[in-house]
Amino acid sequence: MSAQPSEPIIGVLLAGGQSRRMGGGDKSLLELAGKPLLAHVIERLRPQVATLVLNANGDPERFGAFGLDVVADPVEGFAGPLAGVLAGYGWARENAPEARWIVTAASDTPFFPGDLVQRLLSATGGAYPAIALAGSAGRLHPVFGLWPTALAEDLRAALHSGTRKVLDWTDRHMMVKEEFAPAEIGGKTVDPFFNANRPDDLAEAQALFEAAAR
Repeated sequence: MSAQPSEPIIGVLLAGGQSRRMGGGDKSLLELAGKPLLAHVIERLRPQVATLVLNANGDPERFGAFGLDVVADPVEGFAGPLAGVLAGYGWARENAPEARWIVTAASDTPFFPGDLVQRLLSATGGAYPAIALAGSAGRLHPVFGLWPTALAEDLRAALHSGTRKVLDWTDRHMMVKEEFAPAEIGGKTVDPFFNANRPDDLAEAQALFEAAAR
């Protein structure tokens, strides 16, 4: 069940990577359970946010069927998830200047929690500007984060000075972690942030969908 947060938050799906472990190309467009992997991710995040946009590089027309605004990294050279966060900040500034937060999610993770955004917002305890990152099984998942728009210029400066690792930047700011329990899918216990990095992962996700449908 999805939970809508108490204030408008902009959702940003991160699809700007190079997908090397999947053999290159757009892994988010690969089929899973009869539709693109990206479609599953959109269905999970859309009910949790006010607006949804896609961060991807290259020709945006290849994502035209999804009806989302597509925003490219504002820095060159595949600078990683932080570039996607900055792209989301830029979209929010131009299109939703009243929004205090954006939230990011990986575009290859079809099982993330339906209450992700509300839980991350609650984890800040009302502190602003605080960053909230998701965790599970003792691991941090920096791609799944709630990011205050007040830090946009700080992030821009950090990226232009060479910062690339998410934690190198978040460690400079107020940051909290929200831990999520394992998910039960098709009778199996699964990390809710399971991602399809490799062909074997995609096959495993397919098996989970099939088991859940029985």
